[in-house]
Amino acid sequence: MYKHIIRPILFKFDPEKVHHFMVSSIKVIFNLPGAGAMIRSLQQVEDKRLERVVMGLKFKNPVGLAAGLDKNADVYNEFADLGFGFIEIGTVTPKAQDGNPPKRLFRLIEDEAIINRMGFNNGGALKVVKKLKKNKGKVIIGGNIGKNTGIPEQQITDDYLTCFRTLFDYVDYFVVNVSCPNVGVTAKLQDKAYLIELLSKLQSDKLQCENRKPIVLKISPDLNDHQLDEIIEVVRETKIDGVIACNTSTNRTNLSTSNEKLNNIGNGGLSGKPIADRSNRVIKYLADHSQKAFAIIGVGGIHSEEDALRKMKAGADLVQIYTGFIYEGPGLIKRINKALLK
Repeated sequence: MYKHIIRPILFKFDPEKVHHFMVSSIKVIFNLPGAGAMIRSLQQVEDKRLERVVMGLKFKNPVGLAAGLDKNADVYNEFADLGFGFIEIGTVTPKAQDGNPPKRLFRLIEDEAIINRMGFNNGGALKVVKKLKKNKGKVIIGGNIGKNTGIPEQQITDDYLTCFRTLFDYVDYFVVNVSCPNVGVTAKLQDKAYLIELLSKLQSDKLQCENRKPIVLKISPDLNDHQLDEIIEVVRETKIDGVIACNTSTNRTNLSTSNEKLNNIGNGGLSGKPIADRSNRVIKYLADHSQKAFAIIGVGGIHSEEDALRKMKAGADLVQIYTGFIYEGPGLIKRINKALLK
């Protein structure tokens, strides 16, 4: 129904407007009497065999929602009813910001992909916390944190620490996002020595010492082998819990979309089917070369149950969907969990 009726209608309209419409619609639908219970009965796959203990957390199933779809923690309780095992909110910055100017979200339908240059648009950490206080405890929540755009380099660490401390009591794990290509990321965030400094400060923060929360690093699919070796060293030295592989890509090779259309779109991060193999390569490299020393959350190009299984075979402990959710609909979550049971 979704792919043949709902998606063709939604895809006639601007992607960002559709996103806001869908968030509003989800809120309305789930407020209808009995709607939540009905959706849970249709969507959720309850089976102890799906449970995973990763980073010391117990996930009811290994299929999560990647950051970006619920930036401001508007509908995480509703998304939990769709059958996700965990929800990642954000990216959250200390202060609210509008992000990059529209138009900034584009569908590449021929490639089943998306290009975005949203630029960490969000309501800020304090606004997100107000919404997280309404958490019904249905699902594990990850907090994806970043820096405000345009701040001086010497303030970057403070921005991450501010977000970390503000969200600390309201999320189950943290994602340090230093790999988004859409926020004018400075070279400092790609520097190994600085990453070690930043992650070490988060690890030694007073809140973390009193009640430790898992921390993972979100990395780019465009890293070469030397850079991946550095990531392994960073994880080992800072003793963080794992890596999310991967974020969006700036690589535009082997796309079916015309060069003319790509040139008209301009800059932005590519997600969806075209980055599936790149993500799998990164996952396998990290798993093999670290001797599976840390958790890996696989994301990028999961549009089917087979795609999810390939990520797990490569070495992912958990998987996340984003673009696949938009192209395939919520039925994808159930299909992946049923495939895992088989």
